[in-house]
Amino acid sequence: MNYAIAIHGGAGTIVPEDMTPELEKAYKTALDEALNSGYRLLAEGASAQKAVAAATISMENSPLFNAGKGSVFTHTGGHEMDAAIMCGHDLSAGCVAGVSNVVNPVLLAEAVMEKSNHVFLSGLGAEAFALKEGLRLAPPDYFYVPFRYNQWKAVRDTNTYALDHNVQAADGLLKDKKFGTVGAVACDQLGNIAAATSTGGMTNKQYNRIGDTPVIGSGCYANNQTCAISSTGHGELFIRVIAAYDVSCLMEYKGCTLQEAMEEVVMRKLVNIGGEGGMIGMDASGNIAMIFNSAGMYRASQKNDGEKYIAIYR
Repeated sequence: MNYAIAIHGGAGTIVPEDMTPELEKAYKTALDEALNSGYRLLAEGASAQKAVAAATISMENSPLFNAGKGSVFTHTGGHEMDAAIMCGHDLSAGCVAGVSNVVNPVLLAEAVMEKSNHVFLSGLGAEAFALKEGLRLAPPDYFYVPFRYNQWKAVRDTNTYALDHNVQAADGLLKDKKFGTVGAVACDQLGNIAAATSTGGMTNKQYNRIGDTPVIGSGCYANNQTCAISSTGHGELFIRVIAAYDVSCLMEYKGCTLQEAMEEVVMRKLVNIGGEGGMIGMDASGNIAMIFNSAGMYRASQKNDGEKYIAIYR
């Protein structure tokens, strides 16, 4: 049986001229480490669920990605993180939103799925559940990354939110958009598939805003009969088109391949309403697709019968 994994570290205006050789190397190394974390488990016979969790944890632990340690700052100077995980063999899922001091939100989402009898927990209640389950918590300074702080400082006195790495141009317009969600999809040796997604959201976000990341069917979805999907982009638009589930529906009801369905959603349906970003997908045969309508997407994949693939730009 073929097994495979694909990961993403966000999409957006990611172009070579904005990247130093050192930073590009750092991103590729971080992607390689996350990919290896998941692929190694698959090779040992572990489940797709454990593989996507491991890969996502690796990116949550890196300050380079807008998830976990590298999460962006909210309007009040704190952090509100979201995550989800879903298993394709039984449609089980776990989601958390607005958690502030959980080191690995994807592990909390997994605990919700396995131990809570619920699907979705948020805020202080989700953090109380994390404490009950013995998950690792950390004080605010763990999540302090100077780059993220400077991003926030540039817009904190405004009502403007910023999409992760936005750069303020001389004319005051936001010219550079990056969507810093991370995620993974995998197919294990039993033919089961799974997906996971995690994010710190938008810089300077207010009112406990929640995007598509923890919403099953929008930022994350998995069904053995169709596909596993992890999305990254402007979350409000991905919610409006139910992006991840729409890929599954196109496969189930119209007979589209994974590639065809993802292209329809990312390159047409999202584009038609101004939705920028991308997604990674996996089917139960281990086929991989990574589609984005932005300038770039941090991405990587590996199959048991193929070469490792790591890329950033289009």
